[in-house]
Amino acid sequence: MTRDGSTPEGQRGRTVGPAGDMSLSGRLAARLLRGGQLLPDGAVSGPVHPLLRLFSRWVRRPLLPALRLWRRNIQLRVVATTLLMSLAVVLLLGVVVVGQVRNGLLTAKAQAAQSQAVGGFEVARKLADGGDDNHTDDTNRTASRGTQDSATWLTSLVEQLASGGQGVFSVVALSSDTDEPFGDSTPGTRGPRASGDVDPERSVPLELRRKLDSKSGTFREYTQIKRIGSNDGVPALIIGKRLNDINGNQYQLYYLFPFSQEAESLKLVTGTLATAGVFVVILLGAIAWLVVRQVVTPVRMAAGISERLAAGLLQERMKVTGEDDIARLGESFNKMAQNLQLKIQQLEELSRMQRRFVSDVSHELRTPLTTVRMAADVIHEVRDEFDPATARSAELLRGQLDRFESLLAELLEISRFDAGAAALEAEPVDLRDVVHRVIEGAEPLAERKGTRIVVRGAEHPVMAEADPRRVERILRNLVVNAVEHGEGRDVVVRLASAGGRSDGAVGVAVRDYGVGLKPGEATRVFNRFWRADPARARTTGGTGLGLSIAIEDARLHGGWLQAWGEPGGGSQFRLTLPRTAGETLRGSPIPLEPEDSRRNRGLDAHGRPRAGAGRATPAVPAQPRPGAQHAPARPAATRPALPPGGTRVPAQQTPTRKTGEAAHDDGTRDGTRTDAVPDPGATDEPVRTGGPGAPGGAAAAADSTQQETGRDGEREGGRRGR
Repeated sequence: MTRDGSTPEGQRGRTVGPAGDMSLSGRLAARLLRGGQLLPDGAVSGPVHPLLRLFSRWVRRPLLPALRLWRRNIQLRVVATTLLMSLAVVLLLGVVVVGQVRNGLLTAKAQAAQSQAVGGFEVARKLADGGDDNHTDDTNRTASRGTQDSATWLTSLVEQLASGGQGVFSVVALSSDTDEPFGDSTPGTRGPRASGDVDPERSVPLELRRKLDSKSGTFREYTQIKRIGSNDGVPALIIGKRLNDINGNQYQLYYLFPFSQEAESLKLVTGTLATAGVFVVILLGAIAWLVVRQVVTPVRMAAGISERLAAGLLQERMKVTGEDDIARLGESFNKMAQNLQLKIQQLEELSRMQRRFVSDVSHELRTPLTTVRMAADVIHEVRDEFDPATARSAELLRGQLDRFESLLAELLEISRFDAGAAALEAEPVDLRDVVHRVIEGAEPLAERKGTRIVVRGAEHPVMAEADPRRVERILRNLVVNAVEHGEGRDVVVRLASAGGRSDGAVGVAVRDYGVGLKPGEATRVFNRFWRADPARARTTGGTGLGLSIAIEDARLHGGWLQAWGEPGGGSQFRLTLPRTAGETLRGSPIPLEPEDSRRNRGLDAHGRPRAGAGRATPAVPAQPRPGAQHAPARPAATRPALPPGGTRVPAQQTPTRKTGEAAHDDGTRDGTRTDAVPDPGATDEPVRTGGPGAPGGAAAAADSTQQETGRDGEREGGRRGR
């Protein structure tokens, strides 16, 4: 995936595996979540439409600050959680209360409606019975009464029953001699009668009418009252009963009780509860904010004071009020800060005394050392005139004076780093020239050890803004250490560069195939005066300060100096520098663990193939025989870890992470394996082939490095106070 979200040419058109059955919505969601990048399982591939990418950015842009604030502000989380939980409780209580009120209103309404309807049915029955008692057998009056029944009696009955419930209920009377009682309403027929503007055809349910036609008794049902000329309905309770009219014919009488008043009451209760709930939630949130603030404020104060203490303001203290837990926390914090301040001051004073002692002793020893050096040089020049024992003593005296002078120079250099007086004099430099100068200086030692130094990656310029003197000192230390402790095997120096001028990096790795490093020694190797084996024979007179000075030089450049090693498999030291001075490194063009390590070749700690590792690759170069020509070690091809765009390829974790970590300041990339930029067409540059090798360690300092630091220290000492 390229930096702009598109897919490289090599990945376009690739087939999708088991996740290929993902639905379109799933793929769209995955692309939106990933911002148009590939998922780890490769389920979403191919270029993303610019509109989708723009939409995902538009969605994520306002969410990122909110999520960041949510993660960092505990007070916000507590208050928001309290508000949400309070809102849930208030909603639950509101639903329960409104439900109870609603049920109570419905029950009361049903009881009142039932009582009212029963009374109305009784009045209708009495009117029908009273009409039969008052009539005579006269034929004309009977005909007149029949006419009244069909046209007038039901109308007058409905008006009489509805007169006492204006706005409270409505009355509807229907004939019951057919399933469709709403027939012709012309005079002489028994059409529907209704009080007010109720539309009986749409207000009375058909099922209820049929139930009254088939059964006797009182029935009730919930319905919607429809008005004539309107489609709006009012919830209502309808109660009906089948009765006999004044002539003994059956009809259906209905009472319709609207829930208008109950709805208003329920609305009032709901609004009151909602208003009260909102105020309760707001008050609970304010209370939670105040309570949490009382707890969070001292914690924030402690965090701020801790940051100021870390910045060097050791006099900062917390303000303590009261006697509660927070007050005890403040008292304990202040005691801790006071003890830390006292200890730090003691250590600083001790460190100043130590630095002053080292600096003063180094400078004070310069004068007698110069005198002794002059006398030793005079004796050494005329040693041929002495007897063999005296001549040998003169040679030993000069050699030990060289070591003593180098030790003083290194101590002076360390004191400059401790005092912060070291300055970087950066200039454009081609690391190939620096490497060749270092190799030329290491040729005599390589001849004595029978070691061949091979340079790879020197076909193209490796430019960087660096201090050539300090870089040469670093590389000289690494190369001489590799030759000294490589047991006569090849030493491979690899150069590589990657990235642009503003975000690129250059790297130099020195690989040997000697005794290697044990687990944990890759970090301790940069400690002052540390040696992998203190009892090991010192053929080059190392002091244990060379790598300490080297890593300080690397840090001064803003670079990394890291080590990797395995017992019996050799070691590799990698120097990584930014192309431009002052830029921040994001990766290295050379992997810290070489490709020919045991793990990469499928071997265990004893050099045997691991189970399931397949066929092992060829081993490291063997011990050379005197007079034999040995081939250079060729690590396998590597993949680029820092592409030209500057993006760092994820590093592969090594099994010996702790042993491969370098002691640089940030420590974020210690022991991680990055991929190297390939150097196609690389050629080996054998410097010299010598005789058989000799055993040695992996952490001693080198003679040539001491000579260089000795000259630097002498110049600095002349300026500083003699």
